[in-house]
Amino acid sequence: MSIPLGDLPLFVLGSAALAWVSRKPLRQPGSHGFWRFFAWEAILALSVLNRDPVGPQFFSETLLQFSLVPAGLGLLALVRQGRTSPERPDAALLPFERTTQLVTQGIYRHIRHPMYAALLGLTWGMCLRAPSSVGIGLATLASYLLLCTARAEERECIAYFGQPYRDYMKRSWRFVPWIY
Repeated sequence: MSIPLGDLPLFVLGSAALAWVSRKPLRQPGSHGFWRFFAWEAILALSVLNRDPVGPQFFSETLLQFSLVPAGLGLLALVRQGRTSPERPDAALLPFERTTQLVTQGIYRHIRHPMYAALLGLTWGMCLRAPSSVGIGLATLASYLLLCTARAEERECIAYFGQPYRDYMKRSWRFVPWIY
């Protein structure tokens, strides 16, 4: 199973948009934005591949709907509590990522990466829309790339926030509270 030729323009346009958003992080291999671009690409391929649902819709739609919750709560907490500043030195950060205050309240009290958790839910929800070996491979690849993204972001946060972030890592989970 591959992306149908009729859907190729959709994939190419989506890839161009992702490349534009990720143009600065792509110049910094190993940064969380670098890894995130490739995770987004795998998710885009999976989304284009599985646009037409044929699989177990209850599980698929549940994951897709659930993925909105941590994404929204995470973004809201960053904007409200993170004290974003254009003066933060890392030019590869997206505007909402330029936090100068460590956010540990709300959803961040329990998980460090709610937006990546949301992308994991989106990934596996899209995979279940039309399960296939290619889809499972893309979902597995995207999951691995999101883990690489989270690890890189944790290194960046340790470099910026120091010991307070290390302490925060000890009392929070990476993606799913009380599990991982």
